[in-house]
Amino acid sequence: MIQAEELHLEVPERGVVSALLLRPAEMRSLLVLGHGAGAGMRHWFMEAASEALAARGIATLRYQFPYMEQGRRMPDRAPRLVATVRAAVRLGVERAEGVPILAGGKSMGGRMTSLAVAEGLSSPAGLVFFGFPLHPAGKPGVERAEHLEQVDLPMLFLQGDRDRLADLTLLRPVIGRLGTCATLHVAEGADHSFAVLKRSGRTGEEVLDELADAVGIWAQDTQLSDQG
Repeated sequence: MIQAEELHLEVPERGVVSALLLRPAEMRSLLVLGHGAGAGMRHWFMEAASEALAARGIATLRYQFPYMEQGRRMPDRAPRLVATVRAAVRLGVERAEGVPILAGGKSMGGRMTSLAVAEGLSSPAGLVFFGFPLHPAGKPGVERAEHLEQVDLPMLFLQGDRDRLADLTLLRPVIGRLGTCATLHVAEGADHSFAVLKRSGRTGEEVLDELADAVGIWAQDTQLSDQG
């Protein structure tokens, strides 16, 4: 197993936060990966996803948002989260060794990354969403995705069909309006955390492998080295 390198990054006006770089021997791209609202960069999903991606030549730079670094439960306001994304992507560029930079994250981390790009962050060659949080649970809507029309990059949406934060009947039209730059991959039987029921006959490891394969194929097919 590859050992992650412990790093730190400076977030303007918010101090220093921790980061982890997991880099395979043969690196084809580097994904700057933000965590979800309720769990940090060392959450089992972030760890397992990073290891699965590394096995496919995709390095990951995971990082903490300031509130998580400080042990607070309530996420920072969007401007502070977006500033953290910007700082993490800058560090990713420094460590990428010339390979394409991807950015995104789990749930909130992915959405904040897309907000950063909509506001002018130009470094990433593409965005990867592990469960885009289209709306709060039980409150269907599409307002959280309105900014995506300002994102002129290839985007990969990895979504479970049991995700209570992203009704696929609402998400599919949103992605359709984004045109050819957006790709949807649906993990059957998976929820927002990409967990599956026992009766599905699949394991969590198999779902992670499916997601990692989808990222690897998408990154190759979209020719990310020609972007940005």
